[in-house]
Amino acid sequence: MAHAPVAARPRVGVVKFASCDGCQLTLLDLEDELLSVVEHFDIVDFPEATSARSAGPYDVLFVEGSVSEPAHLERIVELRRRTRFLVTIGACATAGGIQALRNWGDHDAFRLGVYAHPEWIASLARSTPVSEHVTVDAELRGCPIDPGQLVELLTALTTGRRPQLRDEAVCMECKRSGVVCVMVSKGIPCLGQVTQTGCGAICPRFGRGCYGCFGPREQANAAGLTRHLQMAGDRPREEIGRLFAGFTAYSEPFRSMVTELGGARTGRGTTTTTAAEPAPRGGKA
Repeated sequence: MAHAPVAARPRVGVVKFASCDGCQLTLLDLEDELLSVVEHFDIVDFPEATSARSAGPYDVLFVEGSVSEPAHLERIVELRRRTRFLVTIGACATAGGIQALRNWGDHDAFRLGVYAHPEWIASLARSTPVSEHVTVDAELRGCPIDPGQLVELLTALTTGRRPQLRDEAVCMECKRSGVVCVMVSKGIPCLGQVTQTGCGAICPRFGRGCYGCFGPREQANAAGLTRHLQMAGDRPREEIGRLFAGFTAYSEPFRSMVTELGGARTGRGTTTTTAAEPAPRGGKA
C-alpha cells in the first residue's frame, strides 16, 4: 500500500474485464460520499458513469473482473504501464471469480455445450486474477466489494496513510454483532472461520453459512476446517469440496481443498472427484 498521497486531485479510471459490473456499481451506490469522491478525484474513465473516455495515464485505476480471454492479457499489461496505483476490486479481479470453476473442467466441452458457434467465442481455458499477470498495489475483496472498505481506501489515498482494513475472520464479525454461530447451534457448514471479513457477516445473520465471498484470510486453516466437517457429519467429500468451490475457489488454500476433495462443476450436472491442480501460467509484468 502507498503511504503518500497519489496526487493533489488524482486521475482515476475504472475498467472491467470478465465480471458482472456489481463492484463498479458499489462506487455509484456510495450516495452520501459520492459528491465528496468527485470533489477529491478526477474520474477520467468510468463507462458505468460517463461516456467520457481516457487512455490514461492514471494515478489510480480500479480494475474489476478476471482475465478470461486472449485480449485481456495484452490489455492488463498496457493498463499497468499507464497506471501509478492499481487496485483490483471484487472476487473476479482478486481471485478469478465464480468463472474460475472452469479451471478444473474441460474448457472446450463448455463452449461446445453452451454456444451454437463455439468457434466465435474467444476465451482462455483458465479464468485468473489480475495479480497473476501484473503487479497489484491494493485489492478490495468481495462479491461485491464493501462500500465501507472502498471509502476507507479512497480516504487513505487522499491523506497518504495506510488503509485501515480489518485482517480477521468473519467469525469476529459474528461475535461483535451477537450473531449465534450457525455451526454450533444448527450444524450448518460455514466458511466464516477461514474467510476474510468485510461483508458484515451477512449470511450468518440470516441463519446461513458463510460462502467465502471475500476469500481466504491470511493463514486460513482450510484443511483443519475440512477435517472438522468430515468428523462432524456424514458428508461426502464432494459436498465439502463444494463449500470451497464458490466465488473465490481459485485462491489458496480454497483451491487446494477443491482439488483434493472435488466438487467443482465440470458441466452438464457432473462434478469432479479427482480434479488435477490447474497449472499456473504467465508471470507478472
